[in-house]
Amino acid sequence: MLASEEVVVSEREISAGDGPVVVIGAGPVGLAAAAHLVERELPFLVVDAGAGPGASVRRWGHVRLFSPWRYNIDPAARRLLTEAGITLPADEDLPTGADLVARYLEPLAALPRIAPRLRYGAEVVAIGRVGADRVRTAGREDTPFVVRLADGSEITARAVLDASGTWRTPNVLGGNGLAAHGEREAAGWIDHALPDVLGADRDRHAGRHTVVVGAGHSAATTLLALADLAASAPGTRITWAIRADAPDRTYGGGEDDQLPARGALGAGLHHLVAAGRVELATGFRVHTVRAGADGGAGGVRLLDAAGRSIDADRVVAATGYRPDWRLAGELRLELDPILEAARELAPLIDPNVHSCGTVYPHGVAELSHPEPGYFALGSKSYGRAPTFLMATGYEQARSVVAALAGDWAAARDVRLALPETGVCSVSTGLQGIAADLGLPADVPDQLMTATARHLGSAATPVDAVLTAAAELGLDPTATRRFAAFAAAQAGDHTG
Repeated sequence: MLASEEVVVSEREISAGDGPVVVIGAGPVGLAAAAHLVERELPFLVVDAGAGPGASVRRWGHVRLFSPWRYNIDPAARRLLTEAGITLPADEDLPTGADLVARYLEPLAALPRIAPRLRYGAEVVAIGRVGADRVRTAGREDTPFVVRLADGSEITARAVLDASGTWRTPNVLGGNGLAAHGEREAAGWIDHALPDVLGADRDRHAGRHTVVVGAGHSAATTLLALADLAASAPGTRITWAIRADAPDRTYGGGEDDQLPARGALGAGLHHLVAAGRVELATGFRVHTVRAGADGGAGGVRLLDAAGRSIDADRVVAATGYRPDWRLAGELRLELDPILEAARELAPLIDPNVHSCGTVYPHGVAELSHPEPGYFALGSKSYGRAPTFLMATGYEQARSVVAALAGDWAAARDVRLALPETGVCSVSTGLQGIAADLGLPADVPDQLMTATARHLGSAATPVDAVLTAAAELGLDPTATRRFAAFAAAQAGDHTG
């Protein structure tokens, strides 16, 4: 957190102008901002291009989050929902995207103090200042914003909180950040991140060869789902293509991860690769995509610059997302040239240094731009960094809204408690238990993979471990040791 004398924004700079605070996006962070605005009794309007709250979240509703409810509910939203008599899910349960919408976002959006201030089907196409372009300086901080919608209507605002996210602007397949040659023409063969391979999209992948490109949590989630599909659909093949020379970063902290489901994700993927159920292509940077007749048996062919090729039926581009700053083309933004995040925020979230659990607490100071009163919140604020967690966005919203209310002490007092990935920690963990008991070296990975499947339905992580151990036929001694380890992990991180 910056010391008070280092904060360059002031109460006057972000409180001038007429109209409500306009929040763009009715997803988790946008509605969190609404909850804080309600508590601060500031007039606001939330606009969203979708038909209801959490429109982007609904697109990955089949996916179970690796963070439990306690990290996914904003504190102000929790207070409002509790006051309204709404029972919230248990803190340690793991929601799916659909759960997040149905059990949290929809009840929050329906609250009488929020619902009248929501406008759906309202797509923002541009943000500017009333009567002033980006060049004009005189009186700028006293000039209201104008938010233009796709239907041509305009809203005057005193401040703009852009929580529109990045879901609609995924990264390309090309290994150098540019679209691969032929990528646009092959769009019919390419799915973007998190297809529902066990549900709505099953027929696209069952009995076929799918290549997953990418090394993040979305790629790992899809690969594990494809492996489950392959177990019941003969002929299903899976290839995982990554730019790096090794997949260690995707495997993450395993049993050292403070979020058991996230650790299970990496450990499960490690097991699939080691067992040969997923073919790994390292150092593969997609250069060209050929579809149809040139794609091998009418499918799609990926080629890298060295001439290596992978033939498949489908491609999943789990290559991340990037922000779309065109909305703010007439605003004065100061973006980091690498991450496209606010310049002061970028070094705190740099994925070359930080995981999603090690980012520095940040708020209004780090999110400010030379354009007073405009703030990007949530995943968009992170630019191209893939290290965002919802809890981070909630603290951003709290800090910025406090500043808009003139409570600078609260705005500058940013605090964030996030779970570590455990990549750098040293622990005997599951591997040590296996070694002590003389178990095969692959038992910990098998246990983590099986545990991941049961975390969503088990009452606690320990119950998930017990179910997984029984499924694997482990003897009572090993089961007790593994369960005790899981209990210790859960006990360390329930605060």
